[in-house]
Amino acid sequence: MKKYLKWIICFISLIIFIILGISVLTKNDIYLDSVVYNFISKYISNDLTCIVKILTHLSGTIVVILITLLVLIFHKNKKYGIFMAIDLILITLFQYILKFTFLRVRPVDINLIEETGYSFPSGHSLTAFAFYGFIIYLIQTSKLDKRSKNIYTILFSIIILVVGLSRVYLGVHFFTDVVGAFSFSLAFLIIYTHIIKERLR
Repeated sequence: MKKYLKWIICFISLIIFIILGISVLTKNDIYLDSVVYNFISKYISNDLTCIVKILTHLSGTIVVILITLLVLIFHKNKKYGIFMAIDLILITLFQYILKFTFLRVRPVDINLIEETGYSFPSGHSLTAFAFYGFIIYLIQTSKLDKRSKNIYTILFSIIILVVGLSRVYLGVHFFTDVVGAFSFSLAFLIIYTHIIKERLR
């Protein structure tokens, strides 16, 4: 059972993404989006907005490219940086393909920052999960001690979650955009790491 667990998770993730995708294509409004945004909007404040505007860029183009370059330059195993770069390129391609497949318009009620393009799935959330999720994979398969692995895994998991929530808080994405992005990226990561695992050794 353990042998097939990751593929079961992959299958479930794709099913969630497909269900959300169908909902996006067939409905203008999804009730869950309103419920989640109404809850998050209660905590909107000027101070918190300033912090969230910074945190949302943790999966921005400049940040993830800079991290990748640093790994390429300073890590002794150059394969790490190379496969991080490939990971970024692939998820970016999927982002554009998916956005232009579903053509979902962004929320129009409250936009605390200006964004262009389509809404589903969230590009920042896709990148955050695929990029930092891949770093978590590298950490978990490294020779670090268990305590260090757990600390870094929790840290990067929080970053992923914060980026996703920031997109809803800022009013530039629906909650289902973020869930769809996370579910697709999880399936992508499972397949991607399975393909490259032997090449990383």
